Amino acid sequence: MARVKRGITTHSRHKKVLKQARGYRGRARTNFRTAIERVEKGMEYAYRDRRQKKRNFRALWIQRINAAARYHGMTYSQFIHGLEVAGILIDRKVLADLAVREPSAFKAIVDQVQNVLAKKTN
Repeated sequence: MARVKRGITTHSRHKKVLKQARGYRGRARTNFRTAIERVEKGMEYAYRDRRQKKRNFRALWIQRINAAARYHGMTYSQFIHGLEVAGILIDRKVLADLAVREPSAFKAIVDQVQNVLAKKTN
């Protein structure tokens, strides 16, 4: 029976890991054992941060909406409550974008919300 030589398989496996380790510093990019550890840790961070990215962006949108709402004399919570009462279905991403890029459109929404809340209190 012929002898099985596994050099090609090992070499390609090493090459795959070292390719993923490009851009790392020191031995983490050249030494296979160290590269495996760094690449695995990098994958863990990437997995975790794909979820954290969604949280961070939602927080950013809320901050932007809050700043724009306060500029027009409302708090964030009053504004969101007013949107629900008025039946305006715009998500926070779009609201934040309007607040930054189209202040006049955001002002129109704030005016609608303020009118609805004024009618509700009367």
